[in-house]
Amino acid sequence: MLDAKRLLDQFIGTPGGPEANREPGAGGMGTLGNMLSGSLGGIGGGAVAGGLAALVLGSKQGRKLAGSALQLGGVAVVGALAYRAYQNWQSGKNFNQSTVGSNSAGLLPPPSDTPFAPARESEQQILGRHLLGAMISAAKADGHVDAKEQATIFAEMDKLNLSADDKAFVIDELRKPLDVDAVAKAARTPEEAASIYAASLLAIDVDNPSERAYLGLLAARLGLDSALVTHLHATVEGVTEPAARTAVAG
Repeated sequence: MLDAKRLLDQFIGTPGGPEANREPGAGGMGTLGNMLSGSLGGIGGGAVAGGLAALVLGSKQGRKLAGSALQLGGVAVVGALAYRAYQNWQSGKNFNQSTVGSNSAGLLPPPSDTPFAPARESEQQILGRHLLGAMISAAKADGHVDAKEQATIFAEMDKLNLSADDKAFVIDELRKPLDVDAVAKAARTPEEAASIYAASLLAIDVDNPSERAYLGLLAARLGLDSALVTHLHATVEGVTEPAARTAVAG
């Protein structure tokens, strides 16, 4: 059975992620991520330059989560980012007055039993699935992954301790046509819409024109207020740092 929560941890690189679950002898995630970034033609490059996303999405230099954010699980990380932005937006703060800070030292888990952090395990799994789908969709925004590129990704995935259902989910999501409407329709509440957008930001390069266009369309489809979108961007930028580029052996 797919464990969407655990798989999201592996995507973001939080506790229980790929470094803890990599099979003996498997290569480091930075090396794999950079190796695949060449074959994927630039797909990825967002905040999750570490974690399983570095492999599956081919993240390049990008940005990565830092500080206390790394101590939270994947669903909690995204929920914390979305909640902080949502809270600042609701309080009417100007984005440059948002207490996002210059790092993630003060990033706290979102309130429990809310759309940002549902209490029921079944709801956590549904949310995790929606966030994973959003991340993979966002990372494909600047082009598709062809069959050869998919084969490379899947071969490297075999080096990680992933279940058959985990692999099947990733494969299915990678093979789907890009469909921003499907991503947006997954949002069941305004809070979940903010979380889906935050997850998308973690897997995307906002300096890429096609990816910026994708984010703009996603925000519109999710019905997000422009001020909330600004808060989401500021919050994600406030808790990430540049990822070190890893050289790939020739």
